Parts: sequence; structure tokens; C-alpha cells
Amino acid sequence: MQGLGLALLLAAASWALLQAKDPLKAVIQNLKSILNSFIHNKKYMAALESKLAWLGSTLPPPFKEEIEGIASASENTLGDIVVFNIFYEIFTVCTSIVAEDKTGKLYHARNLDFGLFLGWDVKNSSWSVTKELKPLMVSLEFQRNNKTVFKSANLAGYVGMVSGLKPGAFSLTMNERFSLDGGYIGLFEWIMGQRDGWWMSFLTRSVLENGTSYEDAKDKLSNSKLLAPAYFILGGNKSGEGCIITRTRSAVLDIWPLNIEKGTWYLVETNYDRWKDPFVLDNRRDPAMKCLNQTMQENISLSTIYNVLSTKPVLNKLTVSTTLLEVSDGHVETYLRGCPDPCSPW
Repeated sequence: MQGLGLALLLAAASWALLQAKDPLKAVIQNLKSILNSFIHNKKYMAALESKLAWLGSTLPPPFKEEIEGIASASENTLGDIVVFNIFYEIFTVCTSIVAEDKTGKLYHARNLDFGLFLGWDVKNSSWSVTKELKPLMVSLEFQRNNKTVFKSANLAGYVGMVSGLKPGAFSLTMNERFSLDGGYIGLFEWIMGQRDGWWMSFLTRSVLENGTSYEDAKDKLSNSKLLAPAYFILGGNKSGEGCIITRTRSAVLDIWPLNIEKGTWYLVETNYDRWKDPFVLDNRRDPAMKCLNQTMQENISLSTIYNVLSTKPVLNKLTVSTTLLEVSDGHVETYLRGCPDPCSPW
């Protein structure tokens, strides 16, 4: 995998961490406190932190070096930064939308929902980790030879990519997919030495960096082996270029494309397979679709999609941010979110 240049990436990470050093420490301490509630023995906790540091040392370049650089710049242990990166891939429940307007212009947006089951704050009626993550949101522009390669909305301290676009080519978001053959199996295989699969967010970053077109990105996201199942939501720069790729760790289950001729001008993905009903206590899909149908294709824009993503329970107590992507103009904008009561906890 070709790298953007370790010095550039570490410089960008260091700049972001100067702005977010204390919030990152707060998130990590909160995560460790939650772990401590399950593991009461200090000796076991120390052993776990040692194992996590070792896990960080097994990551492929440039991610290993970046995590080490982030740990140093933020004055956290290597194990702490590994925890932060691993927890993200386990406790996310997001909503992503790709839509095409009447002129063939593509829009892509997502709510980043993070922190499920991680510390409910009764006094403030909020998830404590969700609240602490908001100061870590950053807008990043990755360049090579003074030219923009891709743009992303991300969390400072997190080396993968969950939302981004390659200007004029494609946009990409990633949602977690729950499965019995899940990421814990891939993580166990990695620890045991079987390391031929991609960490989900490492793959999305590689695709944003090295992908040359919508079709090339779709091929890489469909055919690369993963440590965990996932949904990849992909948008292009031409009419009809948009799809949701439903992945197991080793295969494609489904590629659901935009189809303007058949009236499919938008796609919505939360955290459930499209051929199955969402969990009854977590139905964000139907409200989002209802709002899009009421908006109608002739009125679709970044602002109207923002309104869709602001509708409860699509917007909920777990929502950290809303990111809007417009690939033809290379435009990315991100908003920190709050959900005033009454509001669904997820």
C-alpha cells in the first residue's frame, strides 16, 4: 500500500492533537473506567494494557507508526490509543444516505452515532462517551505534492477513515454490520497470527487514498478480505453511481445500486441488512426513508438531507456529528449535534 508520507500524516495528527489533547485523554479515561467496571483486578488490567500495546505493534505500516506518534504527541500509552481505535469499530450505530437529484448530481451524508452502552449520564440524560467525542471531530485534507488526494471528517486520534471523498471521483462512508461472524473473530485471528484481512477503517482510508474511480473503489471494497463485516456506502460523480455494499468478513452478500429508471433515487443504510426488518427498538431506516420520500427528488440537496438526518430518531442521543459530502465540488462540511429531550437514546 502506497503511503501519503509518514511525516505529513504525523504532522497533521500532531496539529489536531494539540487542539484535542485533553478531550482525547478524557475519552480514554472514560473507556478505561468502563473496562475497570468489568475487570476489577488491577493486575489483569495491567496485563490487558500490555497486550493492547503489543497489538498496536502488530499493525501494518503506516498505521502502526501513526498510532505510536499519536500516543507520544497526546501523552497517552500505546495501549490507550489502541483501545480508542478498537472501541470505535465496536460501538457505532450510524445512518448513511446517498441520493441523486433531478440533474444527476450526487449527494452523500451520514450521522456518526457512537458510544452505545458506554456510560449513560443520568443527570444530563446523555451518553458520556458520545459527549466527550464531540471536541475530537476534525476536518482533514490529505495532500501529496501540494495537491489534495482526499478529504475526511474524522476523530482526532483515530487513524482509520469513516467518512470521506476523493474530489471529482467518489465519496465513501462506513457503517458497522452486526453478525455472529463478527469482528471479535477477526481480532482473535489477528492475534493468533492470521493477518491477511483489512481492519475496516484501514481499508476505507486506503481506498480514499489509492482508489482511482467509483468502479475501482467498488471493486476494492467488495473484494478485499476484512476483519469484521461492514456496510460500505459509496457514491460517485455520475448519474446512477451510488451503492451500498453489504459485506461479510470474506465475501459480498449484496450490492444495492441507485436505479433512477426504476425510481431508486436514494439509498439509506443504518446497521441492518436491507432485506431484513431493523431491530424494533432501533428503527432509524423507516423514518429516514419517509422523510426522503416527502422531500422528493426535485428538492434534494445537502440542506434537505441535513434536515432528514436531523429527524428523530435518526438524530438521537448517540449522534456525535452530521457530515455532508458533495463529490463534484469536493465539498465536505461537518456539524456537531445535540438532541434535546424528548429524544431517543439511540
